[in-house]
Amino acid sequence: MSQTLARSRRNEALLAYLLLAPSLLFLVMFTYWPILRSLWFSLHDVLLGDPKIYWMGDENYRRLLADPLFWKTLGNTAFYTLITVPTAIVVALLLAVALDSKLRGMAIYRSAFFYPVMIPSVAAGMVWVFLYAPAYGPLNSALGALGLPRVNWLYDRDWALPAIMFMSIWKYSGYFMLILLAALKLVPSDLYEAAKLDGVSGWQRLLYITVPLISPTLYFVTVIGILHSYQIFDYVYVMTQGGPADATNVLTFYIYQVGFQYQDIGYASTLANVLLLFVLGLIGLIAVTFGRRVHYLGER
Repeated sequence: MSQTLARSRRNEALLAYLLLAPSLLFLVMFTYWPILRSLWFSLHDVLLGDPKIYWMGDENYRRLLADPLFWKTLGNTAFYTLITVPTAIVVALLLAVALDSKLRGMAIYRSAFFYPVMIPSVAAGMVWVFLYAPAYGPLNSALGALGLPRVNWLYDRDWALPAIMFMSIWKYSGYFMLILLAALKLVPSDLYEAAKLDGVSGWQRLLYITVPLISPTLYFVTVIGILHSYQIFDYVYVMTQGGPADATNVLTFYIYQVGFQYQDIGYASTLANVLLLFVLGLIGLIAVTFGRRVHYLGER
């Protein structure tokens, strides 16, 4: 009997590995192998299309530390993340709370707020290029109608990055809203009813009941938001090409410039590795701080 049970478990394990094999193969081919290859390239002088590579040791990393454009793009990326991720989550939470009702027509509003998520990133970027157009854009036309000065949204060093950040918040708030809306459905309604009987205000219910009970979902969307923010590329490529004067240049776009415009694969790999380390470090910091404060329903 024990041999039959052991054989059955081995067969189940074998079947599980066979079912996982395609996904594991793609994970190794398109995630782990490129990371290892990038680490190897970062230690060499590698030019795009040239089969010959030359050992450089840590020279690329020394070059990175002395590269002012690297520090500028890193600062732009960090600033973008610091503003867009919390703002998008707060907007998404407020929208989710407002839409978490049984009033008629709420499905239409939910679809409307989620619609920007379904627009391809390049198409969304082109739409906002039109909206930000200095001469004929609707935003400047509205400012002119109000008697306010027009703004060169994508051509002014002070406004270009905030303009892209505003568009990103518009794009991703609906995605976070849908996730948070699903989490709100799991919060017991009797908690709100008891709080109302005790005279607790709406903002207090949001802060002391809603937020703690959906904190696992807030933790999830925070991590997803950080990953999205450090992968920003298409908006910068479509809207500003990193300008003006590198005011909107971020690490991913700088990696693209170094690797495919300057054809320096070795230094581009170095930048990519440092970006990976920054993202892992930031996610680890979030896990140590915010992750420990997550409240799971039913836990004591």
